[in-house]
Parts: sequence; C-alpha cells; structure tokens
Amino acid sequence: MAALMLGQQARQFSTSVIRQKLVKAPITVYGVEGRYATALFSAASKQNILDQVEQELGKVSSLIKDPKVSSIVMNPHVKRSFKQKTFQDGLAKSNVSPITFNLINVLADNGRLTITADVITAYGKMMSAHRGEVSCIVTTAQPLDAASLADLKVALKGFLQKHESIKLETKLDSTILGGMIVSIGDKYVDMSTKTKILKLTKLIKET
Repeated sequence: MAALMLGQQARQFSTSVIRQKLVKAPITVYGVEGRYATALFSAASKQNILDQVEQELGKVSSLIKDPKVSSIVMNPHVKRSFKQKTFQDGLAKSNVSPITFNLINVLADNGRLTITADVITAYGKMMSAHRGEVSCIVTTAQPLDAASLADLKVALKGFLQKHESIKLETKLDSTILGGMIVSIGDKYVDMSTKTKILKLTKLIKET
C-alpha cells in the first residue's frame, strides 16, 4: 500500500491535492529531483522508516556506480523496460523495502532513471535537516591537525541553535595559499591568504 501511494504521489505531485497529502519535508529542494525526494520522504515518514530508506538509497547509489549498471541506465538508446529490469535485478539482492523498490519503478516508468543520483542527494539533504544537521564546508591549503580541527568545531558551534549539530566537510585547495574559507548554512566567510593578498593589492593600486 505504501509503495502504491509513493507511485501515485511521484506521478501526481504537481497537483495541490497531492501536495496537501504529503508529509512536509524539513527543507524544500527544488527541481524534479526535489519533488521525487519529497514524495519519498513523505512515504517513508508515514511508515516510520526514514533512516532505513536512507540506508537503502546508499545501496542504490552503489548500484548506480557499478560500470555495468551505469552503462545501461545512462544510455538513452536502451529501452526503459530493460533499464528497469536491470535495476530491479540488482535491488532484489539487496532486500530493500517496497518504498525504495517502488521509487526506482516510478523513475523508470517516467523515464527519469538518469536523475536517480540527484534524487538520492536531495533525500540526503532532507534527512540532514531532519536530524538538525547544519552543513559546513571548510577549505584550507593544508590539512588541519587534530587540535586545530577540534578548536574549529568549537568555534563553529557558535553559529548553531541548541537543537542543531555540525555536519563538517573539509576540503583542500592549495591555491588559497593559507588561512581558510568557511561555508556554514547560508553564511560564507573567506579568511584565505589569497583573498587578503588580492585585497591588499587592490588597495595598493588605488592609492
């Protein structure tokens, strides 16, 4: 029943009636992938298996990365029915829930299997928001040592509400020379050496 409801929601999500029936996602993800992910979040929420579906989507993601599967699913010349069967055969071994299984069927029926990875990403964003996680990306020229990373996490907590937690991702970019660039939620702070040099150079040229 839940799987059938997901299929109906994903096919008719453009109508206001269906939107009213959906469980509201913690954040809005726009685009076609966002609408599929919202329908999936709603169906999983009603069945109280949000975390389970997230784990199952990890299996789907791994399946997509399989060269043999990818060469079929991403090929516009392959029939939808064959793409669908390829996915179904792969998922059958993973023993996923009817909700996750039906998502793939709906995507296949609508010729949208190529956006499966985008739907998974959108669902992941909703789950992060559901858990109160705030995405933070810190870019540095050199890897941060343990002490610096610990101090940084403490400082970043100052941006959070009581119910929120940091989902930290660190990146390396030697072109920034030093310092760091911090992106947390909708805030962006550029403290890189490169930017400081550019500002200084501009100031010198203007004097």
